[in-house]
Amino acid sequence: MRVENMKSARGNFVPNQFIVYDNEKTYFQSYDSIIALIKNGIIYLDNYYWDYSTTTGKYRNAFLGENIHVTRDKIKKGDYILKDLN
Repeated sequence: MRVENMKSARGNFVPNQFIVYDNEKTYFQSYDSIIALIKNGIIYLDNYYWDYSTTTGKYRNAFLGENIHVTRDKIKKGDYILKDLN
């Protein structure tokens, strides 16, 4: 298992925003909550915390490489699965 702090647009490490690598799984963690999980090419978002705050959203967008509108559309289409990750 390996944990990295996410970086800001200016390249500085951001406290409380982490990417966690665990074998074939990659997690985005904001503070103490798992927000997203990528496992076997499938993206899971926590059904409660995925859109919890502006800061969480900013770094979730960076993790997924998209904006909130695209994420919502993928949830609606079933491309992303909402699940209790905590």
